[in-house]
Order: sequence, then structure tokens, then C-alpha cells
Amino acid sequence: MNPSETEPEPGPEPGPEPGVGPHPEPWPDDPRLDPALLAEGDRRNVVDRFRYWSMEAIVADLDQSRHPFHVATENWVKDLNLGSIVRSANAFAVAGVHIVGQKRWNRRGAMVTDRYQHLHHHPDVASLALWAEAGNLPIIGVDNIPGAIPIETRGLPRECVLLFGQEGPGLSPEAQRVCREVVEITQFGSTRSINASAAAAIVMHSWIRQHALNST
Repeated sequence: MNPSETEPEPGPEPGPEPGVGPHPEPWPDDPRLDPALLAEGDRRNVVDRFRYWSMEAIVADLDQSRHPFHVATENWVKDLNLGSIVRSANAFAVAGVHIVGQKRWNRRGAMVTDRYQHLHHHPDVASLALWAEAGNLPIIGVDNIPGAIPIETRGLPRECVLLFGQEGPGLSPEAQRVCREVVEITQFGSTRSINASAAAAIVMHSWIRQHALNST
């Protein structure tokens, strides 16, 4: 037998370790910096301007410029998309992420970004609706159901809650009833639907394109 048919192909060369190593001494006199990170290095998934900052300092800084819209997602069955949705919400500086249904969810896809994001739990859709009503925040559903409005033709409210269903079943009937309207992402291929976390990222970025320049 030809050895090339049995020997595994070599994998890619390992890249440089992410982040930065220990900070050279003397250390900067800045209360936002974490002494442990300064001493050991900062390998976290954060942008460069937050290197060596404590988690509390990063959250406080983000709180000064979060955008005035929220993201909510139903969590009735195990769904690995929730972590990715939280990660996108962090990337777009969303005011808060709301988990509706089960409180437990798989955080692996969040890549630790949930530590820098304000997370809220609501036991059911009715509880989310009451919270949104108290804050005068319309709930905008996202799903490709009959009657949904193409998001490309509809502006999103500056202050609102974007509500996403789960992968597969989409928005529950209860969720659809509390939405002021439901928007969908126009598709052109053969697939019935877009992955839930991908759809959430697209809709969040649609809000960013409409409002971000005027929200800070």
C-alpha cells in the first residue's frame, strides 16, 4: 500500500498564542488595570483597547455606550445557538440579552462574552412582554412566517426588543402574539430558513446600520 494513503496529512502550523504576555514593569498607574493580568498576561477574547483591564472596568466602560435595543430569545429546548447570539449581542453593544424559558443554556458559543453583557431571564413570554411594556419597548419578532415583513423594506425602532425563536420551531405562538410586528430576512436560495444565530446577527447589524451613528 502506498504510504501516502495511510499516513495522515500534517495539520496546520500552530499560530501565535492569542492576546499579550505580561506587561513590562513598571506597570501603568491605572485603576482599570488588573494586577493579575499585568503579571501573567491577557489571553482573553477582548479588543486591544481593553487589554489588561479588569472585567468590571470593561463592563463599566461598555455601559457608557451600549445601544438602546435589546435582544430576546426563546429557550424551550436545548439550543446551541444561544451562545452565538450572546456573542453577537456583545459585538454590537446591545443593551441587554433576555433568555425566555429555561434559565440554563449552553454558554460555550458565547466565548466568555456573556461576562461582559447584561443578561436577564424571563420564565415565559408573558413576563418578557410585561417587562417590555413597562419600558415602553415594542417587541419586534424575527421569523419567516406568513405575513412577516421583509426587513429590507422596514425600519427597526431605535428602542425596541428583537425577539428570536429557536432553531427549527421558530417563534412560538405565544411569542408571535406579543410582537408588534414580525420581520423576516429575504432569501433567494433553496433552504427553508437561515440558522438562528446567523439570522440574529443579520438583524442586529440591520439595526446598527440604521441607528448606530445617532445612538452614541
